[in-house]
Order: sequence, then structure tokens, then C-alpha cells
Amino acid sequence: MSEPRMSITTRDLKLWYGKFQALKGINVDIKHGKITSLIGPSGCGKTTLLRCFNRVNERYGNVTTTGEIKLLGKNIYDEDVSLIELRKSIGMVFQRPNPLPLSVYENVVFGLRIHAEKKPTRGELDDAVEKALTEVGLWNDLKDRLNDRAIGLQLEQQQKLCIARLLPLKPEIILMDEPCSALDVDGTRAIEELMWRLAGRYTIVIVTHNMAQARRASNETIFMLLGELIEHARTEDLFLTPRDSRTSEYIEGRYG
Repeated sequence: MSEPRMSITTRDLKLWYGKFQALKGINVDIKHGKITSLIGPSGCGKTTLLRCFNRVNERYGNVTTTGEIKLLGKNIYDEDVSLIELRKSIGMVFQRPNPLPLSVYENVVFGLRIHAEKKPTRGELDDAVEKALTEVGLWNDLKDRLNDRAIGLQLEQQQKLCIARLLPLKPEIILMDEPCSALDVDGTRAIEELMWRLAGRYTIVIVTHNMAQARRASNETIFMLLGELIEHARTEDLFLTPRDSRTSEYIEGRYG
């Protein structure tokens, strides 16, 4: 059996905010096409790790990073790496939906208008909108509302639209930072179902504070504590037969 393809690998990844060390020697291999969840108590480093993968942490002052991160075998800290190209290939979805104050249509084509090598035709833009909205399950609901302002949509629709906005750029990886924290039960279910539909074509890494969500909506789970990666396993194995006592204690609610 051939070895699984890795979308993201890190070796001895360390990060400091000033003098505070937030990540301590992280070694991880994230499989292509799978959903991997990051869990752990607040402040454990899971969001910091997520933001390393597209180098967003560098936007914040006084951040030092050492070690190696490879995206599809390429070190993202190599001198020839373009941050613009990197962030095209690694899309990000945030806790609260952040649609642009534009129409539904213009939200979806926003990245294409900026990053396309040649100016896309109206037909190409129309096709991209239909394909992206179809992929996230919004086309039937919004095909007659493409000129409506995106900020007027329901929260669940806004979050799906934010995901649709990434797809025309053909990302390899989608990072999600607690994407359901602002949604109700129905909205959460809809986003989780969407994640499963996108899995396989995209690698998805999700930070979640909700352990039930991690169990429902991921193939693999990583447990972090105090800036360290404690355990990484198939989700079912990590929750049912954790190898580390600290993982067991967290899952059982003894701390965190």
C-alpha cells in the first residue's frame, strides 16, 4: 500500500510572541483530502498553529518562528515563496462570517478579479459563481439573489458564502478557525455537512472548542496542550482509546 499523500508537514515548529513561546517543537503530518480537527483548552496554541500554515501570524508584531512547514512538499519559508500565491492555495474561514459589503456575486468573484492572470470574461465569472455556490449548497437559494448584499444573508448563508469565495482560486487547503461558533444548531449542522462534501477534493483543518463537533466532523484529531502537540490519531481512536493520559483527562472534562 502506498504512503498517504501529505498536504502539510511541520518539523520542530516553534513560535514566540515576544518572549512568550506559544508553540513548542510541533511535528505533524496532515493528510491530503482529510478533515483534521485541532482541539485543546483555550490558549493551547491550536489557532496559532492553524495560522502558521498560511503565515498569517506574521501580520502581528514581534512574532518569531523557527522550524519547517512544508505545503505539498514545498517549504513555505523558502525565499522564492510568494505570500500572495501561498494564501491563494490555502484559504481561511474565520469564527464569524466576514462577507464583503458587496453583492453575493461580487463576493464570489472578488478573488478572481484580483488574482487572475488575465481579466476574466463575464461568462467565466458567471460560471465561477454558479460552480462555487453549487459546491457549498447555495446556488438554488441564491441564484435569483446574486445582486443582493451579502451582509443581508442569514449567518449560515454568510459563512457558506465565505467558503464559496475561496473556491474559484482553487485552494489546496481550507483552514477553519471555529467556523460554527456564531451559528445555531441548524447552521452548525449545515457547515459540518458542507465540510464532508468538500473533503477529498480539499484538505480541511478546523480548530474547534467543541469536542462533539470534532468527533462528528473530522477524520483525524490533534490534541494540543500548553503549546505542545500531545496526540494525533484517527478521530475515533483518539476519543475511544487515547494513548496519553492528558488526552483522556481533557476528553473526560477534568480540565480545560
